[in-house]
Amino acid sequence: MLNDKLKNHKIILASGSPRRQQFLKEMGLDFEVRLKSVEEVYPRDLKGSEISNYLAELKASAFDGTLSGNEILITSDTVVWHKGASLAKAADSKEAYEMLRVMSDDWHEVITSVCFTTHDSHKTVHQITEVKFKKLTDDEIRFYIDTFKPFDKAGAYGIQEWIGLIGIEEIRGSYPNVVGLPTHLVYQTLSDMVG
Repeated sequence: MLNDKLKNHKIILASGSPRRQQFLKEMGLDFEVRLKSVEEVYPRDLKGSEISNYLAELKASAFDGTLSGNEILITSDTVVWHKGASLAKAADSKEAYEMLRVMSDDWHEVITSVCFTTHDSHKTVHQITEVKFKKLTDDEIRFYIDTFKPFDKAGAYGIQEWIGLIGIEEIRGSYPNVVGLPTHLVYQTLSDMVG
């Protein structure tokens, strides 16, 4: 199993996301959480997966020169992409409302990029999942924002929360990817890295 292959390596997860940490635990991986603050700013001409790739790699660059020979750093970023625009984390209730209203009764893409960095190499992969919201009522949107305060989530929603249970009609692709980590890709990439 993967954990046996990784016994001579140390996995470092650079994410405070409880969802990403839980996924690694559920995959049976031993890891340590290390956090560094990064200003998540990207060039405005980037689109879709270019944004999440850039930000995952930017988060990794904060650790330049700090990794020892057996450490594998995992950084990631999730972008919600709708009609040619990135819907980032909402600053307040008004922004969250606008995001959910614009995605109501429509498809959007959830893109998560994961960057794997060692002291001498890095590899970035990404996964795209298409998600379809039903037509959300104003009351449903306001109830969700007031109750769950989804300001730490791209697109102002968590699929694993109430809004996902009542509002998501269809998904094409990986569900864990929408929660915040394409677990199958993480498993495969780590397997490939350690042979």
